[in-house]
Amino acid sequence: MANQTNQNAEQQELSDILRIRREKLKALQDAGKDPFEQTFFDWNATSGKIRENFDAMEGQEVRVAGRLMSKRGMGKVSFCDLQDRDGRIQLYARRDEMDEAQYNEFRKYDIGDIVGVTGEVFRTQRGEMSVRIRDVILLSKSLRPLPEKFHGLQDQELRYRQRYVDLIVNPESRRNFEIRSRFVSLIRRYMDDLGYLEVETPVLNTISGGANARPFITHHNTLDLDMYLRIATELPLKRLIVGGMDRVYEIGRIFRNEGMDPKHNPEFTTIELYQAYADFHTMMDIAEGIITSGARELRGTYQLKWRGHDVDLTPGWPRLTMADAVKQYTGIDFMAISDDAEAVAAAEKIGVELDDAAERTWGNALYACFDQRVEDELIQPTFITMYPVEVSPLTKRSPKDKRLTERFELFICGAELANAFSELNDPIDQKWRFQKQVEQRERGDEEASMMDEDYINALEYGLPPTGGMGMGVDRMVMLLTGTDTIRDVILFPTMKPLADGKGAKAEEEK
Repeated sequence: MANQTNQNAEQQELSDILRIRREKLKALQDAGKDPFEQTFFDWNATSGKIRENFDAMEGQEVRVAGRLMSKRGMGKVSFCDLQDRDGRIQLYARRDEMDEAQYNEFRKYDIGDIVGVTGEVFRTQRGEMSVRIRDVILLSKSLRPLPEKFHGLQDQELRYRQRYVDLIVNPESRRNFEIRSRFVSLIRRYMDDLGYLEVETPVLNTISGGANARPFITHHNTLDLDMYLRIATELPLKRLIVGGMDRVYEIGRIFRNEGMDPKHNPEFTTIELYQAYADFHTMMDIAEGIITSGARELRGTYQLKWRGHDVDLTPGWPRLTMADAVKQYTGIDFMAISDDAEAVAAAEKIGVELDDAAERTWGNALYACFDQRVEDELIQPTFITMYPVEVSPLTKRSPKDKRLTERFELFICGAELANAFSELNDPIDQKWRFQKQVEQRERGDEEASMMDEDYINALEYGLPPTGGMGMGVDRMVMLLTGTDTIRDVILFPTMKPLADGKGAKAEEEK
């Protein structure tokens, strides 16, 4: 009952604030001072520039712009915090140093209003770097109060639905996305320095391929054709290798119609890269180089905390075959087993079950043991190599053991961050692998690949020995920012619509 009373009181207070702010706007408009008619403010300084260069700028006139985040005093002397892209700077206003009418208008401004200020850089008696206001103009009126009024934006779901508010009031969110932007730029520099060419490939495809994932389906009206949003960029990029573009990469959005959890969002960002005359060992070096460069340049250390663990990214990461990893964590030596039935029985003995659509083979048993018993144990960065053929339809077989492929995945804190191959370039073997995927799809596996006859046709022209890799940009940013959910590093994560259909406003006013 007490909680309901408090909620009703807060709701009434919010309604009063909304009414009062609209009344203030109406008064400004009636006086010919509509803030929404302002189109430009010629600022020349930011809070960061002032703080970093205070000694040189002290006494200078500057023009700053941003959002009012706090108000204090409001008698003859007023203090406010102005927030801009670099952070916050204190504003100092005295009635006898400004036009009196303007000062009185300034006193009526609300927290959240966006203003332009002309003033002098100085330090208050308490030593606070500040801007002494000479002139101020209201550039945009905030008609809703910022959530600090009601104990901050603490509802995680609401933070994702109203990212615009989250960015205003939570500096750590802004930091995460600044790191993301800088990391993507770092990836591009890294790849460009290696002689790679950035390219773009179609998002809409007539065949879903390049990964094991359930696609989103849409419809092209003019062609009267169902199409798939891409689940990977692999097959178009390898067509470019066939065409003689020896080093290519693409940073782009991928769409997979899969479940949602802290590591998965239906749309996410990857980098895929392919290099002619290279193999999966080359790709391991690049993966380690990108992530360690990000840690060094963006965080200044190889020692990070992620998902409750201390992670050491110092270069020189271990490389472990899948069979050795399974032996280490389960005791089963799959390399000593040659019979399919024996391998499946060994997996079942430790409680591992194969997927219903998977054939009961040695390779599927090995992968199931790894997936269910080992993956979550890989805390420090580890390359797991030599995957079974059954789960690697686009990967070149190992010359030493035809049951295995030259593939690796990179794991940190139980999360996969990269997947790479020595690319399969035998068109006959590739067609057989596609056919096995089609059969698995017919048995009910909606994530199995489709037959891509044009890709087979491309391989028949000749694909050189090629190393290729896909890396999850979102997960790498999660690692670098120490965040535990992918929603914290995607500006606008996928969210289920609210039941009443009224969006975030309805959720706010519950």
